[in-house]
Amino acid sequence: MRFLRTTARGRRRGAPLWRYLTALVLLPLVGVVVLATAAAQAREDEAAGAARAEEAMRIVSLLDAARSGVEQELIPVLSLKVIGNPVLASSLGIPEHLIEMQRSTASADAARFARRTDDALAQLPAGSVGAAAAGRAAVDLEELRNGGVAETAEIEDVYLRFLAVSTDLMTAQEAAAAAATSEGVPGATLRAIRDVQTVARLAHNASRQMPMYLGSMFVSSGDSIIGSRTAWQTSWLDYADAQRQMDGLSQDSLRAAWEDLRAEDAMEKVDELLAAGLADTGTPPTLGDLITLITAGQTRGTLLAELVGTAVDEAQELMAADRARANDRLQLVLVLGAGLLAGSLLGALLLGRSVARALRLLAGQATEISRGSLVEVEVAGPREVRTVSRALGSAVAGLRRIQDQAQAVARGDLDDALLDQPLPGPLGEVVHASVKEIVHSVRQREELQFALAHQATHDALTELPNRAQAVTLVTGALHRGRRSGAMTGLLFVDLDGFKAVNDGHGHAAGDEVLREVARRLVSAVRPGDVVCRLGGDEFVVLVESVHSEHDLLELAHRLIAAVSEPIVAGRAGVRIGASIGVAISRDGGTDADALFAEADTAAYRAKAHGRGRAELFDETLRLQLHQRAELEAAIASGLVNGEMQVAYQPVIDVATDRLMGYEALIRWERPGVGLVPPDEFIPVAEGSRLIGDVDRWMLHEATRQLAQWRAECPAAPGEPHPTIAVNISGRHLADQRVITDVADALAASGLPAELLVLEVTETVLVDDPLAYDHLTELRSMGVGIAIDDFGTGYTSIGQLRNMPVDTLKIDRSFVASTEPAHRELVALMIRAAHTFGLTVVAEGVEEPAQLARLKAQECDQAQGYLLYRPMRAPEAGALLRTTEAAGSV
Repeated sequence: MRFLRTTARGRRRGAPLWRYLTALVLLPLVGVVVLATAAAQAREDEAAGAARAEEAMRIVSLLDAARSGVEQELIPVLSLKVIGNPVLASSLGIPEHLIEMQRSTASADAARFARRTDDALAQLPAGSVGAAAAGRAAVDLEELRNGGVAETAEIEDVYLRFLAVSTDLMTAQEAAAAAATSEGVPGATLRAIRDVQTVARLAHNASRQMPMYLGSMFVSSGDSIIGSRTAWQTSWLDYADAQRQMDGLSQDSLRAAWEDLRAEDAMEKVDELLAAGLADTGTPPTLGDLITLITAGQTRGTLLAELVGTAVDEAQELMAADRARANDRLQLVLVLGAGLLAGSLLGALLLGRSVARALRLLAGQATEISRGSLVEVEVAGPREVRTVSRALGSAVAGLRRIQDQAQAVARGDLDDALLDQPLPGPLGEVVHASVKEIVHSVRQREELQFALAHQATHDALTELPNRAQAVTLVTGALHRGRRSGAMTGLLFVDLDGFKAVNDGHGHAAGDEVLREVARRLVSAVRPGDVVCRLGGDEFVVLVESVHSEHDLLELAHRLIAAVSEPIVAGRAGVRIGASIGVAISRDGGTDADALFAEADTAAYRAKAHGRGRAELFDETLRLQLHQRAELEAAIASGLVNGEMQVAYQPVIDVATDRLMGYEALIRWERPGVGLVPPDEFIPVAEGSRLIGDVDRWMLHEATRQLAQWRAECPAAPGEPHPTIAVNISGRHLADQRVITDVADALAASGLPAELLVLEVTETVLVDDPLAYDHLTELRSMGVGIAIDDFGTGYTSIGQLRNMPVDTLKIDRSFVASTEPAHRELVALMIRAAHTFGLTVVAEGVEEPAQLARLKAQECDQAQGYLLYRPMRAPEAGALLRTTEAAGSV
């Protein structure tokens, strides 16, 4: 009750404003009134113009927010279109679970930006400059979202519909800015309005880059606008031009804000990735790049929208200042008029001064608040002024709460209880909902970033750090060792007998064995030591602050013992072992790659010396590693300098003795050394990336030579065309580029695909699913596929039915064997291959009895020293010409 009485007394304080005005009007002088009225009218017109300009600038801000929302909504909408297209999703190589995750994220982003756009459109006053454009935009967006257009239309159609809405809003925005400049505002304010237009143009051009770029990546160009690379390049030039125009901003604070924004990671990351896309290297972006680009692009759009808001706020501050100056001049006119009337009534003067003082106080406080300074509002003056002051004070209190919540979000304190406190009124509900959405989005982004970072640095099967992370960890350990002078050790763990687990129990059991080995390794090492999985059955253990080599060897033997214990995989018990190579960096002077190579070399020696043991990298291995590096360099140089040659071993039809084709065999005539046997340099090439270069060279040279022979000596009508067989390594076959390499060789030579035979080993077909898929794709191109050295691997005859092969080449060890069992096995292989429609080639035929046996067993073709040795190109070409000439007689 005391509070109510106090409130009632507060409300009775001060006379109503009409009494003051009545007292001032009672004794006017006509001349003074006319003069004062004219002057006041001029000032009022000036103030009204400033107010209209300020309102127009508010319309500009709302239109820019709507336009920005439309353009940012377009990105997740296009992402959903790309994800929904199986061909585009497949070309990105995105796993199914990531597609669903991205679809959920894109849908949420589209809904969030749609709400932002709708809020801005709803705030546009009816009858304003942008009202018509807002109405059209609302209708178009409603059709796009709820009419199913975005789901059924082509990517380009969706893009153009959104583009039309954005362009219409941008046109309305420019019209609103023109309306603001037409109010006769001062020069500084006019320049500020132009700054708003410049910043809005930059935001507009930036927002259109992402759809153009994504279109150039995923939409077949043709006559397409969004898929045209020219359109994407034009968009980039518009954006670059808009950036240059930002240098002409008139306001120092706005230029400083622009410079700060340019240094943001999102701005630099988007420009870097888009500039890389502009370079047209032919290499598609990775999944991580696309996700980074979309995320950074959204962040950039938000930052640019905030910059537009900053420019609008500063322009509005200038307009508010213009209006305040006009009001001050109006007040001055009123005061002067009141002064002239002072002689008529002293009391009117006193009352006028009282009213003016209260209004000036309120206006000053309102001006400070409009400039962003949330000052305490003093309640004084007449009743009406007090009412306005109280309302203004309540508004300031709400703004303070919004400011506190924004600061909590900005400093990352998402658990602050302040964020859960709602704000009063409908506007407060909207603001609080926006704050909650921002908090949710930030938390969701942090969780996604953590998950992506973990996936990028850890092995999915064992949850251990992967190869890339292992290199990073070793590099960091070596840097620390260099500073402290401590030794750093690396143990390379290569499992023994793991392949037998996969072959005998299946890959699921193999995965369980790898997980159990990972657990045992982690349990056996010291706290602080790091276990990583490089891939396959290879692990490494990083040990810092090593006291002696003996400690590392002792740890290696503990790890061997732990791994060698029986393991239950599925329903079976299995045993595997481990061979470990130990490498030491004594002062951190070794780089990570060299330390890995040393440990790998030591592990190789451990396997060669009997497996199940540990070997320390020493000077002998260092010399071997150095010699291997020199040999790799010599191989690369030999490919460039023409030292490599091709020998051609004829393949003969067993029944007719007719030449059916050749097997291309590489030969290396190394300067100063002589002829280097293939078994000395091919394994070295296979251990590095050089094997791909060797295979590419062989493909081009062999196909070119056969195409040349065909041109010089075409086959007689009805006669079979000779083929050329080229060996492809398993490492090259697992590389995605192998498809392009084969296609390029055929295109360069003009050789029909069916005359090229690719020879692969059994191990490649059984152990590498990716290589198997590539062989299937190559066979669909028309290329023949042959299994080389069949019988030496683990392939069963029954598996031949489902393999993408055309030819079976029986290993020379079975052909040359005199054991009855081997002879029966050869006959079985031939019959089984014929049952599955395969051609059989016998390798290493060196005796007449062997050839006679193969004829009796109905083998299709044969090659070997009994028939022909490998020969140089001229001799092989002469043989082909002789054969073709004999066939045409």
